[in-house]
Amino acid sequence: MPQESALPAHHEVPRVELTPAAADLLRRLRETHGPLMFHQSGGCCDGSAPMCYPAGEFRTGGSDVLLAELDVPGVEEPVMFWMSRSQYEVWSHTRLIVDVVAGRGSGFSLEAPEGVRFLIRSRLVDA
Repeated sequence: MPQESALPAHHEVPRVELTPAAADLLRRLRETHGPLMFHQSGGCCDGSAPMCYPAGEFRTGGSDVLLAELDVPGVEEPVMFWMSRSQYEVWSHTRLIVDVVAGRGSGFSLEAPEGVRFLIRSRLVDA
């Protein structure tokens, strides 16, 4: 089954954006781990936080939607942002803003040893 993309048309507001702090952290993680990707699941615990992995390490499939190819200044390739289809259905009318806050998130996400975690802030698409 082909993977679905929810990438916006060029005239629309981006579905996913990065704060300057998130972009800075992604540059540092890219230097250490190579190309990166995000996956946002609808699971419990840290499942509501975006998880950062080396690109391709988290296997996406028919139950995932590609929301964005994030251009990060200083990072050669885009950072793909995937979301589980069930989570996308709930958040389909929002713009997601990836930010960084102090504290430990999941041990599976690349930023965990840094003492920070990625966090999603959201706004209605029309806001």
